[in-house]
Amino acid sequence: MKRSRGKSFLFTLAVYALALAAGLFVYRHMNGGVIFRVFAADIAATLLMYLVSLPLENASVYDPYWSVAPVVILPLAIEEFGAWNAGTILLLACVCYWGIRLTANWAYTFHGYEHQDWRYTMLREKSGVFYPLVSLFGIMLFPTLVVYLCLLPALFYVQTGGVNLVTLLGFALSISAATLQLVADIQLHRFQKRAANRGEIIRSGVWRHSRHPNYLGEILMWWGVYLVMLSVLPGRWLLGVGALVNTMMFLLISIPMAEKRLAGYKQGYDRYVAETNRLLPLALKRAR
Repeated sequence: MKRSRGKSFLFTLAVYALALAAGLFVYRHMNGGVIFRVFAADIAATLLMYLVSLPLENASVYDPYWSVAPVVILPLAIEEFGAWNAGTILLLACVCYWGIRLTANWAYTFHGYEHQDWRYTMLREKSGVFYPLVSLFGIMLFPTLVVYLCLLPALFYVQTGGVNLVTLLGFALSISAATLQLVADIQLHRFQKRAANRGEIIRSGVWRHSRHPNYLGEILMWWGVYLVMLSVLPGRWLLGVGALVNTMMFLLISIPMAEKRLAGYKQGYDRYVAETNRLLPLALKRAR
């Protein structure tokens, strides 16, 4: 199964169907408000992913969860609150656009469970016997918590609804962020197909102005969702903690890990760093 891309896809679909069933079971049988029960269901689905990853010996089974969970949670929450209106439909469209695009990119780059994300392999080598705990808390539960915190403003927004100019700005920011990710991924995949070797660095398109445009899009996506919520619930400003934690995760963990790895095999990477901004596509740095 691990060597077959098709069978690996079917296996993934089966696992996520079980995760959905586990999440719905917990949600329906857990006491408490909707927000708490959604969180409990989210954790239950993540734990199922973890249990599957143990005999599979591959934590990459969790990879699509980041983008799939919000697309499942948000419409269920809207239905639970009976809050179908222009604002919630626009928000759902933004989240689905982001989630479907990100999941499609995962599917495009997925080659089966014979391979595992390089970061997980690195963590396995560094943590040794403690890897099962690292996998549970670092690879799975922590990202689940981050995504839940990012989605929390959306769950509060759907209970209120409403659209004003600031709300529209939030929608525009989220759509633009997801589109930036889409463009960045397409440009990167095309470059990788024609590159002579993996040591070449993409210096065209959005990658000319930012070393991590895809990460920039991921960060801005959730600040957009936060802005949508803030436009009608300014008193809930503390819910920005989700977008903030997400931003810090990329700045302090994801980007440094990626750049350390890239520096090991990309030709002229130091010069690339000196000439290209890390995230924000501001004025180009002066070539050295």
